[in-house]
Amino acid sequence: MAARLKTLYNETIRPGLVEQFGRKNILSLPRLEKIVINMGVGSAIQDKKHLEDANAALELIAGQKPVITKARKSVANFRLREGQSIGCKVTLRGDRMYEFLDRLLTLALPRVRDFRGVNAKAFDGRGNYSLGITEYVVFPELNPDKFTRQQGMNIVFVTSTDDDAEGRELLRMFGMPFNDKKQEAA
Repeated sequence: MAARLKTLYNETIRPGLVEQFGRKNILSLPRLEKIVINMGVGSAIQDKKHLEDANAALELIAGQKPVITKARKSVANFRLREGQSIGCKVTLRGDRMYEFLDRLLTLALPRVRDFRGVNAKAFDGRGNYSLGITEYVVFPELNPDKFTRQQGMNIVFVTSTDDDAEGRELLRMFGMPFNDKKQEAA
């Protein structure tokens, strides 16, 4: 069975984008290529258990095994050596990507305290969107009793377009709750 948002994209969003952008070739329309979730665990320099906890939490959130990221350079002020493990990341594609996006939009973001939408200006100039979450405990897969340490994560939505406006419209059609300044004024 295909993911709910994947069928939504194929049946509703893609025809809406064809109508809005006036393109006949559906391959030229923006689509979501991958979602990259990254956790930088700076405290892993002193305590390796922090990295193991973040790795286990990211595996539960993403549904696949994360990759341990290592330091590229040595920084004396941070007591960081080249090659030392300092974080973890996972890249989601296909059905897992759509399932994660569905859980993020319907379950996790509404659980964020004082949530008023995500920043609509966090695009990189190439149509990709970055989102930061300060606590990973907002995901319902995680037991708050087991994961007591506060840890944040970065989520990057990589789209096939090079235009921020097209990427923003694609994510808006998926249901991304942007906090537009026009709505705040009204």
